[in-house]
Amino acid sequence: MKIIEVAQELMRFRTETGNEKEINSAMDYIKNTMTLVGAKVDVFTKKGVAPVIMIRNHNSLDFDALVLGHIDVVPADDKMFNPVIKGKNLYGRGSLDMKSFAAVAMNSMQYVIENKLPIKFGVLLSSDEEKGSKGTKAFLEKYAKIKADVVLDNDVGGDVTKIIAKCKNPVFVKIKAKGKEAHGSRPWEGIDANELMFAVISNIRKIYPAYDLEGKKPRNKWVDTLHFARIEGGKVANIISDYCEALCDFRLIETSTVDGLVKNLKKCMVKGVDFEIVSSSVPVVMNEKNPKILEYKKLAEKILGKKIKFEYEGGATDAREFAIRGSTVIMHSGSGDGMHAPEEYVEIESVEKLAEIQIAFLEKLALAKAE
Repeated sequence: MKIIEVAQELMRFRTETGNEKEINSAMDYIKNTMTLVGAKVDVFTKKGVAPVIMIRNHNSLDFDALVLGHIDVVPADDKMFNPVIKGKNLYGRGSLDMKSFAAVAMNSMQYVIENKLPIKFGVLLSSDEEKGSKGTKAFLEKYAKIKADVVLDNDVGGDVTKIIAKCKNPVFVKIKAKGKEAHGSRPWEGIDANELMFAVISNIRKIYPAYDLEGKKPRNKWVDTLHFARIEGGKVANIISDYCEALCDFRLIETSTVDGLVKNLKKCMVKGVDFEIVSSSVPVVMNEKNPKILEYKKLAEKILGKKIKFEYEGGATDAREFAIRGSTVIMHSGSGDGMHAPEEYVEIESVEKLAEIQIAFLEKLALAKAE
């Protein structure tokens, strides 16, 4: 399979989360491509959630290895859906996050089938990962018995010389401030919900400081973080706001708990302001001495001709759903930059090397199983 060409084909589909027509077209492309090489392909659909495509070389829900990823992307200008190769890089929306690596997984499936590797192999691609992975959750509810010894997660990092050993727990919190309307010229007759929100934000920042280009950087970056994704309050310029709402994105390390976050937030509230946990998950933490991870690392170092380092990542991953089921999760992707940005790109050589590493690891699993 010509991986970069397949990646470009996938990138041409405007699969922004929620764009059903384009997502369905991309799913059809993947299904047709994989069916032609002899794979068993099922597209899971359920009203109200985005589809998930499952590709297998067998009929059971028990996998020796399962590649996990997604085909949806964040919004972008039209030109970013016309992939361009410049020098050694592939530019465009989804190049790094993560259609190139979906193409790698498809290539691995073709290799496993054509070479008749004696392993139960699968690829699982969701289409709403960028907005909470509700489709994946619905899929796992239906296929509750699915399990995988090893999960290869290519949707992390952005450096082929690093394996991610830990991912944080994303916790989204909504803060709601209720005030009292009054004319803007007579603030003493009202209660400004925006001012209440400012007070709460100030209290929160004493516990969870701001880390940005203008703020201080932590010496140790493996810390709890927070950014205010959205703050909305007020209707028009001359009316005191009676309501303000903030959406907060917390990323908690493995030693922090949601209960601990709730306790901290309660201390930060003022009269008229309350909060709710919108969603939370679990961190993904892998033992760096896990034999399967070390075997993968050894193969990767041999193919790359470089040492591989372990790294910790603040972003979340759908692999958490399998980590809590006992799977060994190997979080490794190709190199690039500009994820979610106008100049998103992936280094073509890193995509090709990742494909080599993945196949070498699957061959190793097949050899061990044959013995």
